[in-house]
Amino acid sequence: MRLEGIHHVTCITGDVRRNVDFYTRVLGLRLVGKSVNQDDPYVYHVFYSDETGRPGADITFFEYPHAVTGHAGAGMVHRIQWRIGSSDALAFWMRRLEAEGVVAQATERTLRFADPEGLNHELLISSSTDEPLVAEHPEIPRELALQGFDGVRAYARDPGRSRAVLEGVLGARSVGDDAWELRGEHRGGTIVYDATSIAGRPGAGTVHHVAWGTTVAEHPRWLEYLQEQHVRSTDIVDRHYFHSIYFREPSGVLFEIADDGPGFARDGSVAELGTRLILPPWFEARRKEIEARLTPIPDPRASWVVRPKP
Repeated sequence: MRLEGIHHVTCITGDVRRNVDFYTRVLGLRLVGKSVNQDDPYVYHVFYSDETGRPGADITFFEYPHAVTGHAGAGMVHRIQWRIGSSDALAFWMRRLEAEGVVAQATERTLRFADPEGLNHELLISSSTDEPLVAEHPEIPRELALQGFDGVRAYARDPGRSRAVLEGVLGARSVGDDAWELRGEHRGGTIVYDATSIAGRPGAGTVHHVAWGTTVAEHPRWLEYLQEQHVRSTDIVDRHYFHSIYFREPSGVLFEIADDGPGFARDGSVAELGTRLILPPWFEARRKEIEARLTPIPDPRASWVVRPKP
C-alpha cells in the first residue's frame, strides 16, 4: 500500500466570508463544499479545491467566528506548499498578490506569502509529472493557476523522531534532511520538518491537520495495518465526502488517512459544487436550526463568467 501524497489540509479561520473571498477570488480555487464540523455542527467546514474537487488540491477550513489568531509551533504544520508551472506563473502571482496588498517574498523558484489571518503559503515551480489540479477562474489563465499541493512544512522539537513511522509504517522515502515524500501510483507529496522548541497555539491562521490520500479499497486495510504496527489511531470515521483515520505521528503532527470516495459531487452535479449547505444525513433533521447559526456565504461564482474548457 502506498499513500497518494496529500489528500487535503484542514485549517482554522475566524472569518469565513473573508476566507472565501481570499481563496476563491484571489487564489482562484473553487469553493467545492459547504458543510459543518461533525463534532460541532454549528461550526462551518468549507472546502476549496480544483474544478471537480479532487484530492490533492483540497484546502479546508473550520470557522470559529472571531477566533484569536494562533501561531504554529512544535507538532504543527506551519507552511502549505503549492505547485505552479513556470517562472511566468511565479511572476503572475507576485503581481497579483501585490495588487491585493499581500506581502510576498520571491526567490528564483518560490514565492512565499500569508493569507489575511497569517496562514503561510509557498508557491513552487514544479517539475512533477503528476496531473495538475486546476480550478477555472476568469482572471487567472489556466497555465498560470495553482496546480495542487506539493507538500507541507511542519515544526518539530526533534524531527528525527518521525523517521520510524514515516519510513517504516507509511512507506515514505527520504528526500533530504528531515524531508520525506509519500508517493503512490498517481500522486506524491512531501513533508519537511523544521526544528523548533517553540510551543504553538491553535487558532485562526493555523493548520489543524494534514491528510494523506488512499483509495476506498485500501482504506480499511490502513486501519488494520496501523493497529498491527502499534500506531494508536481512531477507528474509521465517515466524513460524508470521504472516510478518515486520525493519528499523531511522533513529532505531534495530526495526520489523517483519507480515501477518494464518494467525493464532493455525491449530493448533486459538479456544476452545483459549493452552492448550497450540505449536511451529513444524521444532521439533516436539524438543518433549520444549524443554518440559523451559520454565517451566510454567497456563491462566489454567481457573477463570474467562467471560460469553458477547451
